[in-house]
Amino acid sequence: MPDCFTSPPSATVQRLPVPDTAAQAVSSRLLKQIKRAIDLSAGGLPFDHFMEMALYGPGLGYYVGGSRKFGEAGDFITAPEVSPLFAQCLTRQTKPVLETLGRGDILEFGAGSGILAADLLAELERLDALPGHYSILEISPELQARQRETLAQRVPHLLDRVEWLEGMPMGFNGLVIANELLDAMAVSRFRINGGEIEECFVVYDEAGLKERFGPVTTPGLLAAVEALREAYELTDGYVSEINLRQASWLQALSETMGRGVVLLIDYGYCGREYYHPQRSRGTLMCHYRHRAHADPFRWIGLQDITSHVDFTAAARSALEAGFHLGGYTTQAHFLIGNGLDTLLAESDPHDLTRHMALVQGVKRLTLPSEMGERFKVLGLLKGIELNLQGFALRDFCERL
Repeated sequence: MPDCFTSPPSATVQRLPVPDTAAQAVSSRLLKQIKRAIDLSAGGLPFDHFMEMALYGPGLGYYVGGSRKFGEAGDFITAPEVSPLFAQCLTRQTKPVLETLGRGDILEFGAGSGILAADLLAELERLDALPGHYSILEISPELQARQRETLAQRVPHLLDRVEWLEGMPMGFNGLVIANELLDAMAVSRFRINGGEIEECFVVYDEAGLKERFGPVTTPGLLAAVEALREAYELTDGYVSEINLRQASWLQALSETMGRGVVLLIDYGYCGREYYHPQRSRGTLMCHYRHRAHADPFRWIGLQDITSHVDFTAAARSALEAGFHLGGYTTQAHFLIGNGLDTLLAESDPHDLTRHMALVQGVKRLTLPSEMGERFKVLGLLKGIELNLQGFALRDFCERL
């Protein structure tokens, strides 16, 4: 996903593929619901409410609808789809955590296509280090079905270890994996205008949905942006986002955990990079059929809407929730720290096709121009003391 200081030109939007008739009908139904919500709001729908409806609206939102999202036939590709080496490296971090806990369980938030779960279980079985249970918290019935299908195809004999949850399990002990979860949380947008802090609202007219900035109404937003303005150089006209929901998510996660490790893997920056003076239009980005653009009002419910993660804010919220920092590094450093180069070297050189595919996957996972530096890993500890090897090569906690 693009990593840039400014939004891509609007011309990019014009090159988006046109959805089929059935998909457009789904988008139209969701648009009508959003317009009704705008009509019921006073002065416009706060952007985070719009984003939540666009992504998670019952039956119609992007993540709960039936369109294909992951892989070459979807809208974007996540690291587990890029290469099986991603899961194999993650297994090297998982094994010592489970051993320290005397087995322990795994909890994955938003398991996507199910490939990561299947590859992790297969590799943990090979290493004789299977968890007691592999739990998946997935709100989308359509994605749950795809995950079951993937697991049934790849590791059918391990399917009985997998369970799908409707909420966080109490007293969880083990490893928590959240790969590209925080970026999909609904965010609030704000603007500094004439020295005043304004909130972004979604309104509509005969031309369609559009944004409007006005006095802040969302609880906690004004104080949060004031804190940002004290910490960073937010000049007049500065527009950006803030995730007010990740703090409560981390608090709930801490309350549900007894002992264990949390790995947050996502694209983002530390706070001073996120709110850099040159990043004055924020990080909001949309994805449709492998095309990135900056218009969140295009094909409502059919495209992904994301913003980058402020890892400084995530780390601060984690500490306040009772976690301890286990490390912060780039995806490239994390994977290499977990033996990526060794795993690649051990691949069968006689199977040239597979070996070259692994080489290409490693490039996508680690090159700075690909996912290597744009994606970060934040490790959190709860009730456990363990040096996480994925952060041994280079730990950037001093940047948080």
